[in-house]
Amino acid sequence: MRFRGLLTGVLVLTALAVGLYVSNKREAANASKPKADEPPKIISINSTDITKIDLKKKDGPETVIERKAGGNWQLTAPKPYPADQDTVNTLATSAGAVTADRVVEDKASNLATYGLQSPALEADVTNKNGKTSKLLIGDDTPTNSGSYAMLQGDPRVFTIATYVKSGLDKNVNDLRDKRLLTFDQDKVSRVELNAKKQAIEFGRDKDQWQIVKPRPLRAENTQVDDLLRKTKDARMDLTVSDEDAKKATSAFASGAPIATVKVTDPSGTQTLEIRKNKDDYYAKSSIVDGVHKVTNDVGIAVDKSLDDFRTKKLFDFGFMEPSKIDMHIAGKAYAFQKGGEDWFSNGKKMDNISVQSLLDKLRDLTASKFADSSAFGAQAADLAVTSNDGKRVEKVLISKEGNDYLAKRENEPALYMLDAKTVDDLSKAASDVKEAQPAKKK
Repeated sequence: MRFRGLLTGVLVLTALAVGLYVSNKREAANASKPKADEPPKIISINSTDITKIDLKKKDGPETVIERKAGGNWQLTAPKPYPADQDTVNTLATSAGAVTADRVVEDKASNLATYGLQSPALEADVTNKNGKTSKLLIGDDTPTNSGSYAMLQGDPRVFTIATYVKSGLDKNVNDLRDKRLLTFDQDKVSRVELNAKKQAIEFGRDKDQWQIVKPRPLRAENTQVDDLLRKTKDARMDLTVSDEDAKKATSAFASGAPIATVKVTDPSGTQTLEIRKNKDDYYAKSSIVDGVHKVTNDVGIAVDKSLDDFRTKKLFDFGFMEPSKIDMHIAGKAYAFQKGGEDWFSNGKKMDNISVQSLLDKLRDLTASKFADSSAFGAQAADLAVTSNDGKRVEKVLISKEGNDYLAKRENEPALYMLDAKTVDDLSKAASDVKEAQPAKKK
């Protein structure tokens, strides 16, 4: 009896296991099938796996884009051109995920009915394994809400939404890189600007720009970055007619030279020459053919003098908290040292708020203009700020100049004009630093 019960139990468990296996297999099979209300997928390829897209138009030239070894896209037909990486990546996303609205016929007998015998657009999408999916797009639907489409080798005819077609219906001008300069702004090492009869050269030390020519000077980082940003944003308009292109060439030839910009990054040096004719600016690049009209922003950005790129701030420590401040101003001496989170003077803990107010005045100490030839007179004040790590000391000397003041940084020839109020406010901020109040007892 005991053996018979054990055998019965084994048979029951076996039956349950077989039933569970069959059920799971059926569920897996059902899961792999599209749901009845789920739009059918015509093409499903990860965009990063696409290596080539070939767009063939019934009424236009064939456009081919290929992914090169480094991962960047390149136009190879109708002519080799640099491609706009963002635009082509968007195209690849669209080409790799084509979903139908519905199935019109499971097996179409007359493709001409849908405009698919001679399709308006064919998009051939090749993946990294060399397999090509050929999508044919024919006539618009009677309601103009979409188009008929089919995948070569699949007898079904689908409708696709208008946005699906527009995401694939691109020509060479849509996909070209339209920038007149293609440098990598983060990797630019040198910029040369010839404008206003001056030759200016900037060099980069990490994230800090310096003026190298006509003489070593401190540069205003934001101004140099703006120059780069505006020249990088210069675009060619590929929709202009041949007649307008000829007019642009003529306007450039007879225009007044405004500036020539040379930008160097690891790929080499690129040049942009800009001229003005009446109220319009025209540019000629070393990396693309032709003359192109550019926005006024580009022309204004390059039409600057040396002083426009110089910084008027006397100190460079910015928002880095220094470790030490030494000052002689208005006949008084001040010395403040950082200890942990607190400031001290002569061993006494100082009020942090009043020290921060002084730091703000030093940080924002800015000249009203540059002085070219004034003689630096008797010293009226000297300021020294030591960096947080103690390795760098910035020193500024100040002398009286009429009703205002002259300032210069130690070991630098440049002279800066300071308003009297600026110096008076700095002196007051130093005298307003007070001892910290003792903590109140609980």
